[in-house]
Amino acid sequence: MLKKRVAVLVSGGGTNLQALLDAQISGVINSGEIVLVVSDRPDAYALERAETAGVKACLIDKKAVGNQQKFEAQMLEMLAAEEIDLIVLAGFLSILSADFVSRYERRIINIHPALIPAFSGPGFYGLKVHEAALKRGVKISGATVHFVNEIADGGEIIAQQAVNVLPEDNPQTLQQRIMEQAEWQLLPHAVEEVCKAMNTVGVY
Repeated sequence: MLKKRVAVLVSGGGTNLQALLDAQISGVINSGEIVLVVSDRPDAYALERAETAGVKACLIDKKAVGNQQKFEAQMLEMLAAEEIDLIVLAGFLSILSADFVSRYERRIINIHPALIPAFSGPGFYGLKVHEAALKRGVKISGATVHFVNEIADGGEIIAQQAVNVLPEDNPQTLQQRIMEQAEWQLLPHAVEEVCKAMNTVGVY
């Protein structure tokens, strides 16, 4: 069985990328292989994580490229050259256009640090999600892996994991707990599930 070729798109530190790389080593991810990591920001530490793991790491500096169309054109060219089967958005802050998403229908997944539909959609990313959750006073938050469509955080849900919100939490402590208890377990298992299904039936 040929493993599905996976690209991970990142913008920052790459903790979810590291969880995916570790999951390959441990065997949690067996039906796919990360062959490409792409960042839209030159200072993304995730690029170093990829290089350390021996995975091809590429930068497409969105600001330097100049506009969304050129940015996505370079991205599509790179993905095609690497024959990518599945795209994983792991802390990727650039919104992809409907045209881009349509070219990889049901072949792009994203990890969101909340229980969609709560605290999701335009403007909800990073610490902003956890700030909103604490402001609302929720007792449970978590993470969601979902397919990506033309609506921000609007695609079909693949998996969710709930995490308790503690009275003493601040945005940083809640973010860390959700990463440790939900994101770093949820995303690798979802990647394996999707790759396995793609290998079985050709499309998830």
